[in-house]
Parts: sequence; structure tokens; C-alpha cells
Amino acid sequence: MHRILVIDDDVELCELLTECLTPEGLQVETVHDGERGVERGLSGDHALVVLDVMLPGISGFEVLRRIRGGSSVPVLMLTARGDDVDRIVGLEMGADDYLPKPFNPRELVARIRAIQRRAEPAQEREAGRAAEPIAVGDVRLDPGARTVLQDGRPVDVTAVEFALLEVLLRASGRVVSREELAQQVLGRPLSPYDRSIDVHISNLRRKLGHQFGDTERIKTVRGAGYIYTQSREPQTERPSGGEG
Repeated sequence: MHRILVIDDDVELCELLTECLTPEGLQVETVHDGERGVERGLSGDHALVVLDVMLPGISGFEVLRRIRGGSSVPVLMLTARGDDVDRIVGLEMGADDYLPKPFNPRELVARIRAIQRRAEPAQEREAGRAAEPIAVGDVRLDPGARTVLQDGRPVDVTAVEFALLEVLLRASGRVVSREELAQQVLGRPLSPYDRSIDVHISNLRRKLGHQFGDTERIKTVRGAGYIYTQSREPQTERPSGGEG
């Protein structure tokens, strides 16, 4: 059973979420203030955190900042409907996804399932998906170990950033549309004015560096999507052993 931490001061909503998520095989722990939320979020006891922006005491953003300072646990932010600024700030600070209030509990379940799929080890994902490391330019991504190296140095990325980078590296040299990235990485279609993919791309650029040599690393193709501009390194083949 996967354990979910819900940090929200709305007690009735927490009770409703517990009732909805428990039949889905999810064990729910609820916390109603930010300080306790940080403590539990850093405990390592949970597969995912559902975090409300509006909390008494410290805000949800501060909770997220402190959790991200010591844990890579996936975080789903709950934001006020129509408040695009909160969504963008949360994503920039390392949230994996967001869900505007009020929401259908079934939609929350769908978002949680999508985040869980991204966080699964490579060998447990869809059959036939190659688990060998991918090397493109100065970046090496290992799906099995779930590590990213840039010029030999480890790069700390969230689960959604890892999934996004993997898609871009596998398609290096080819434009991938925002809609395709949303389906593969977020597990959902993009809604109008949804900037989630754009913000995650911005985070990757910041962590990996905007340039590789004289070339822009991840290029925006206006009206089309994004392209990881470097070419993927060919697989090294062993010599045939015949005498020349």
C-alpha cells in the first residue's frame, strides 16, 4: 500500500480525500499545519505529498521549499482555481504537478497515479522500454539508477524533470510537441493556458545550463514544441575480431 501525505488545513476535505483514496489502495496521513507538514514530508515515510498552498502559519510554498531542501518525494500542489501565479511559483520551486480547487476526487486519483508511474523504477515500467543509460552531449541519464550526470557531476532533478529529460533525450534532434510531452510526462492533456511543461523545461535549463558549447541545449520551436539539440551518442560496437 502506497502512503500519501495530505497537508491541508481543511479538515472536512482531508476526511473526504481519505474516504476517496483509501479504496484505491492508498494509505492517507493528514496534517493540518505547515510546520508539522514539513516534519512529516521529510520523514521518508510517504510515496507522495499532496500540499495546499494556503496554510496557517507558514505557507505551502515555504513547506515545499523546506521539503525540497531535503527530499525528492513527489509533491502535488493544490491551488486556487484561476490563480496561475501560484501554479507557476509552485512548479518553479519543484512541485511535480498542481490541481486547482475545487476538484473532482477522481481527478486527484488520476494525477496521483500519473506521478506514481513516473516515479517507478525503469524495470517496472512499460514492457520493451530500454533501460540502458542514454548519453547526449555532456548529459548522461540512467533510467535504472534514476540518476542524471552533467559533465560527470550529479544533477538533482525531480521525478517529473527526470521523465521530461528522458523523453527529450530519447528524441534528441527531433521536435517534441508540448502536447506529446504532457501526455508522456504528466499523464494528461494540456489544458488551455497550462504552463506546466514550459516551467519544467525552464527548471531543466537552469539545472543543466542553457548552452552546450555554442549550442542552445533545449530549444523552443515556436508553435511546435521543444527540441534537445545535441545528437544522441551511437552505441559502441565491439570489433569483429577478424584479421585485417
